[in-house]
Amino acid sequence: MKDLTDKEIEQIEEQIEHGDEVGVRKVFADLHPADVAELFQSLSLKEAEWAFSLIDDKEKKADVLMELDEEDRKKLLEGMEPEQIGHFIDLLDTDDAVDLIQELDEEEREEVIQNIEDMEQAGDIVDLLQYDEDTAGGLMGTELIKVNENLSMPECLKEMRHQAEDLDDIYYVYVVDDDDRLKGVLPLKKMITHPSVSKIKHVMEADPVSVKADTQIDDVAIDFEKYDLVAMPVVDSIGRLVGQITVDDVMDEVREQSERDYQLASGISSDVDADDSVFAQVKSRLPWLLIGVAGGIITSLILTGFEAQLTALTALAFFIPLIGGTGGNVGVQASAIVVQSLANGRLDLGHFWEQIWKSIRIALLNAIVISLLMFVYVYFTEPHDYVLLFAVAGALFCVVIFATVFGTLVPLTLEKLKINPATATGPFIQIMNDVVGLLIYFGMAVLMMKIFKP
Repeated sequence: MKDLTDKEIEQIEEQIEHGDEVGVRKVFADLHPADVAELFQSLSLKEAEWAFSLIDDKEKKADVLMELDEEDRKKLLEGMEPEQIGHFIDLLDTDDAVDLIQELDEEEREEVIQNIEDMEQAGDIVDLLQYDEDTAGGLMGTELIKVNENLSMPECLKEMRHQAEDLDDIYYVYVVDDDDRLKGVLPLKKMITHPSVSKIKHVMEADPVSVKADTQIDDVAIDFEKYDLVAMPVVDSIGRLVGQITVDDVMDEVREQSERDYQLASGISSDVDADDSVFAQVKSRLPWLLIGVAGGIITSLILTGFEAQLTALTALAFFIPLIGGTGGNVGVQASAIVVQSLANGRLDLGHFWEQIWKSIRIALLNAIVISLLMFVYVYFTEPHDYVLLFAVAGALFCVVIFATVFGTLVPLTLEKLKINPATATGPFIQIMNDVVGLLIYFGMAVLMMKIFKP
């Protein structure tokens, strides 16, 4: 299998367009499921349904279905009977099967589960559906190899061969006690170097890194990165082995979370793609745009309220973009650092006030440098205008401090309230800093006028 060139993709699309069944079947037989799914993105629904029916390998067909984007997969599923969907689920790992079923509505979900032929698979899926999809339990699969700690190595190998018949990949061999509690993992090296050991509990690696089923996915991802894992066992509240999470599932989830956070930071209220409908994109983008309009109205009201000061000193208007832009940039920087640190586990909410104090010190240093630079600039451009000089420099000093502390405080507070802190890195910070920055600027100008022009 190889990556397709643009020319090859065009040729395949032409074959599909002209209804070349023989050619399309032959091409699909040699392609990886991910490449087939990528081809489907440029097809109409009718073409995709026709092309999908030409995939002869049933397991590849199921894999292609899971490689599709969620929206494309949903469209294909809408044209299938519950019995057909149930047949595909029989061919999928339990974690993928659960992901697929969760995309169906409640009524169709029950029909599909009833049409799963493998009762053990159906039972595992029903159990997994009870977990929150944002937890380790919602991400895990039940396909794994586990052996009892009291088995000898020959008995262990026999049991492994039996369990491996139904698995596509083997990451670890998990060792459990008589109550199914996780005790350790059995490395391949130990199987080779201790072929006749009396009991595998004497050679297993005890106390492996594991995660509880109700652990949030963000914390799971941090553990995968911290311990360089390819798979992680999942246990219940009393330590019984219930499944495992593989690195590919974690990477998919991290990518999706990153996309959601990026969109939130950009002022998009829900997950949306470029190929979504006009209505869907408007619905996701309009709320923050309306909030931005409201912020603009507030800004204009502030300017109106200080019209007398602007008339008396027109040069004040020239620095309004500087005040707003600096406050917005500083605030977004501060919030972005906090959000990133929360996401990768390097910032603990237990150090809430320490982080605030640290942000204040950073703000003071930045504020001193920026305000001094502007003081020098205004002094040489408007040497006798002390109102403008101290209003601009003083406002910048205060704005930088406010924006830094505010940009740090908001994501930390949102995290405490269990709200995605990525929301704080976008338009919210910009709008608040624009409004507060103007108030500080004109408040400082009024104060300087009273001092220098009583």
